[in-house]
Amino acid sequence: MREEGPLASHMDNQTIFLAVIAVFVAVSAAAMVFQAAMLYGTYKASKELRDRIIPLTAKVDALVDTSRTAVDEARVRMGEIATRTNQILDVAKQQMETVEEVLQDASSRTRRQMERAEIVVEDALNRAQDTVGLVHQGILAPIRGINGVAAGVRAALQFLMRGTRPSPDQVTVDEEMFI
Repeated sequence: MREEGPLASHMDNQTIFLAVIAVFVAVSAAAMVFQAAMLYGTYKASKELRDRIIPLTAKVDALVDTSRTAVDEARVRMGEIATRTNQILDVAKQQMETVEEVLQDASSRTRRQMERAEIVVEDALNRAQDTVGLVHQGILAPIRGINGVAAGVRAALQFLMRGTRPSPDQVTVDEEMFI
């Protein structure tokens, strides 16, 4: 028989409370064991990862050193290339300036020579015209006069040699020639 009084209900509550606490302690202990197992698993995984990474670090360090050396060499070569390129550009600029000066000089000389040639050609043409004028006046005009006199003498000789009177047709033709 159970006593049902305040003391009995108090005991029941205490037993229930102790049972609940025991359950929570057991759950907490299980959680801690589970957490310890997880921590051990994490430790093993990190140790395995470390064991895999350690050999790679030497390779990565060598790769980094090689890369640094290659980058340094590339910088030096790029500097040399830039210096050479600047030198080439300077030489090309100087040569272009020299070519420009030569072209300007050749252009001015050509212009002067063309002006001189034009003067010489003009002078030669003037002299040729003067010579043609002198030939015309000095030689051709007297030759025409001589030809005219010779034609007159010929006509007179023909007239005298013929002895007869010219026919009216002949006289008309002769008159038309002088008209």
